[in-house]
Order: sequence, then C-alpha cells, then structure tokens
Amino acid sequence: MNALTGDESRLYEPLLALLPVDGLSISTFGHILAAETISASDAQSFRLDELQFDLGEGPCWDALETAAPVLEPDIRERPNHVWPAFSEAIIAEDFGALFAFPLMLGPLRIGAIDLYTNHPFRLGEQDIRHIEILATVVSRLVLSRALRLSESDLVGEADTATRRAFSRREIHQATGMVLAQLGIPATDAFLVIQGHAFAAGRSMLDIAAEIIDRRLSFAVNEKQIEGSHD
Repeated sequence: MNALTGDESRLYEPLLALLPVDGLSISTFGHILAAETISASDAQSFRLDELQFDLGEGPCWDALETAAPVLEPDIRERPNHVWPAFSEAIIAEDFGALFAFPLMLGPLRIGAIDLYTNHPFRLGEQDIRHIEILATVVSRLVLSRALRLSESDLVGEADTATRRAFSRREIHQATGMVLAQLGIPATDAFLVIQGHAFAAGRSMLDIAAEIIDRRLSFAVNEKQIEGSHD
C-alpha cells in the first residue's frame, strides 16, 4: 500500500477499504503536533476536520481528551453529546453518524481518526476493535512523519563528541526503561522518547538522561505522566 510506504495523503485508503463507513480523515492536533488534516477520503471528511479545528470542539477533541472513542450512531436525532457550536454547525452537513478514535502512542496524544456515515449507523464491537488496532498503527506512522519532516534537532548538535559517543547507549537504556513502564514494543518506546523530545524542543539525549536518572517517568498515574523536569 502506498499509504504505508510514505504517501501519507493516501493513508485513509486501507482503512476505508476495511471499515463500514462512508468517509474518514486522519488529523493531528493538541499539545504535541499542529492542527493538520494528514489524510481525508473526501471533501466531507475534510470539512468535518475543518469545523472541529475552527470551533475547538467536537468528537475528535473529546476522543483525544478522554483517550477513548466517541461514538455517535445517530448524530442528528439521538446525539449522545451536544457541543454548543459544533452541533449547530453540522445541521447543514450530510452526517448521519460520527465516530472519533484517538491517535496515541503511550502517553503521547497525537490526534484522531474521524469517521462518518451518511445515515445513522452503529459500529459493532469487532469494528471498534479493528479501528483501535488501526489507530495504533496510524499513530506510529503519523508521529514518524512529523519527526521526519521536523527541522528540529532531536539528537542535539551542541553535544560534545564525548556525549555523542555515549548517546546511543543512553537512549537504548532509556528505551528499555520506557518499554517496561508502558508495556509497549521497543520501537514504540523509542518513538515516545523521540516524540517527547520533539514536543519539549529538547534533545533525545537530554530526555534519556532524565529517564535514566528517574527524574522523568512515562508510567501513567491517574492519567498523568509521573516525574518532573528539574
């Protein structure tokens, strides 16, 4: 699939082929990445993102805030949620059902997948499980894309040659600690460190040092990341 080999604008294609919806979009927003529609299957999907970005509310915002899917099988007649501006704005739009799933990697909240159908529709438990699995894959791809496109120095050009010589070892050690804290694969643990460094505007080596010194932990405690930045 082209979408899985670098063409992120077509990332919606494999998802749309597998899911019983009329359209979907993949977007980034929140505290880590700028608000952007990465991939949209059609103009209606893009419009759904646009409305939520402009208004600062809607299913995708709630999904990311709660780290859980937001399911609206009959958004017109029997909405489960009412958003003051968004609910009013979609009256003129052709939406029957809306669904939003958060894009997350460990504690990093990246964005959301928004899906819609033209008529009322209820996702089955298997559909929900499939989307959650796909959302994890998409989260990796989207975060990797953002880091690849970023001009930020995540490795730390100012580091001395001595620090550079030990940087890979320290990052590898920190990756192992994050892996144990979150119970995720090593590749994902590395991305969590990289993404955190990106969001903080610091080098991976600095973040790794804090993890190793136990000044920073990604273990979740009451939905908060433990540790501090001294």
